Amino acid sequence: MTVAYDGTNYHGFQEQCGTGLATVQEQLEGCLERLVGGKVRVTGAGRTDAGVHARGQVINFDAAGWPIPVERIPLAMNGLLPADIVVTEAEKVPDDFHARFSARAKTYRYSIWNQRIPSPFYRLYSTFVPVPLDQGAMSAAASMLVGRHDFKCFQAAGSTVRDTVRELYRADVTRAGAMLHLVYRGNGFLYNMVRIMTGTLLQVGLGKAEPRSIKRILNSGNRALAGPTMPPEGLCLEHVEY
Repeated sequence: MTVAYDGTNYHGFQEQCGTGLATVQEQLEGCLERLVGGKVRVTGAGRTDAGVHARGQVINFDAAGWPIPVERIPLAMNGLLPADIVVTEAEKVPDDFHARFSARAKTYRYSIWNQRIPSPFYRLYSTFVPVPLDQGAMSAAASMLVGRHDFKCFQAAGSTVRDTVRELYRADVTRAGAMLHLVYRGNGFLYNMVRIMTGTLLQVGLGKAEPRSIKRILNSGNRALAGPTMPPEGLCLEHVEY
């Protein structure tokens, strides 16, 4: 299934057993169990954090004995799900399909409301930056992220992932009115990688760093040299490719 959700009211996608915290996975599994009459476990393509949104999250589950035709699953699910989670489509896949490990590329978008006055309408879906940003400098810096690199410096401190090499196919900075969009497409992303890359590009846009500093930061592998981790509400998982 492809799922869209507003992550504002959830402590991330992944179930957090025993905490009592609401997650997107628990909502989806609860609805599936009501429909099928038994225990169902889902696997997600991306473990989005608390407050992070998705337009194109993908989940898979074992549908053995499933009583509802595939084409009717979105309607059935949406009749039970809360209004901030929607199943947009459903399809059959081979038994060896894995929403996370079968993915070939993911696209994330980070949105910044870049205007002197904040917007009450976009406050949950963007980060407010009232100071003018140099979009040209940010674009130049973003282009240096494209390619196959060791992105260790853009990984959250304390992460246990050993292989920090990823390939970024796209890193664009575009503007639509007051909204600045930073779009990243790659074969995989480290924990908080998009939010840290965006924080680093923001430093360039504010004139606190030069675009060429990106190469030095990448080569260093030092998290302390990169920018801050941006807030979660500006981030959205847009699309997963298989």
